[in-house]
Amino acid sequence: MRQGGLHEVGKAANAVCKRMHPEPFRTYNIDRNINYSNVCAAVCDFCAFYRKVNDTEAYVLEKDVILQKIKETVELGGDQILMQGGLHPDLPWSWYLNLLRTIKTHYPSVNIHAFSPPEIHFFSKLYRMPLEQVLGELKDAGLGSLPGGGGEILVDRVRKAITRGKVLTDDWLNVHRVWHKMGGKSSATMMFGHIETLEERVEHMDRIRQLQDETGGLTAFISWTFQPDHTEMSDVPAAGAFEYLRVQAISRLYLDNVPNIQSSWVTQGGKIGQVALYFGANDMGSLMIEENVVSQAGTVHHLTLKEIQAAIREAGYIPRQRNVFYQYIDRLAVPIESAESGPYQPRSLTVLS
Repeated sequence: MRQGGLHEVGKAANAVCKRMHPEPFRTYNIDRNINYSNVCAAVCDFCAFYRKVNDTEAYVLEKDVILQKIKETVELGGDQILMQGGLHPDLPWSWYLNLLRTIKTHYPSVNIHAFSPPEIHFFSKLYRMPLEQVLGELKDAGLGSLPGGGGEILVDRVRKAITRGKVLTDDWLNVHRVWHKMGGKSSATMMFGHIETLEERVEHMDRIRQLQDETGGLTAFISWTFQPDHTEMSDVPAAGAFEYLRVQAISRLYLDNVPNIQSSWVTQGGKIGQVALYFGANDMGSLMIEENVVSQAGTVHHLTLKEIQAAIREAGYIPRQRNVFYQYIDRLAVPIESAESGPYQPRSLTVLS
């Protein structure tokens, strides 16, 4: 974390990425982040999205609204929804199960990538059920995969300092562990650039690496910089693109047992998201038809599907649409080889510091 210039670290990460992903493709997916509620019993100083139960801006989406959002996603070529909310203290357990069943009844082919580890842990405590029962009932109702949200920094010193009433490190990891033992897949995240030390960033990555060595159930790692605007931590200077690219590159080097690294253009913007493809990322992330959490902190970046595809092509790769399991779900429209041009070769991209 402390030594090595940005270019050197990026070059090393790019080499690892090419070794793990020698194919001429770089991927993206089409989904929608549906925040079914903004009500949360926890208090996170870094969050501009959550509201308390009696707040005038508190909401819980009606099922018809959620179904309409999914319909729009499918019409745009999406095969998945990312569905998360806060830690709602009043919704009955049946509400979640009925929601999943309703979605699968109307859209059986859509993968439901839902409920972050803090939500799952909260369900276990609120409804007094073991994790195995919580995850088993959600899976039976239609849950397809788990997002890695709510990771922030997986060090209890940090978590206790910036959150109250939210899952700590071991329990966050154990949600994934139990899900993986059930045959499920999930992703992992890191939000950095606030009160954590460099050593704690490494500790976070190490805990992820240990979990992956144990279960092999993580499909991807996604990191992003803390967005301080409109939060209780607005005095914290925002980390910039230099820091983001450096940390992402280090994550590719450190987490060589996690198959995919996702670029975070949603927080960094399209250009840095594209450059991230040369700093260890093999995936541009989601078209993100809808995003509510980061945008509440004042960070709003938008890319169209054509812009995502163009960014990948400009970086010298062939864009491919994938699902949450990183399987290609599009038809390849560009030949990989031709008699005239020979094997496809990604071109280099000059990055100025």
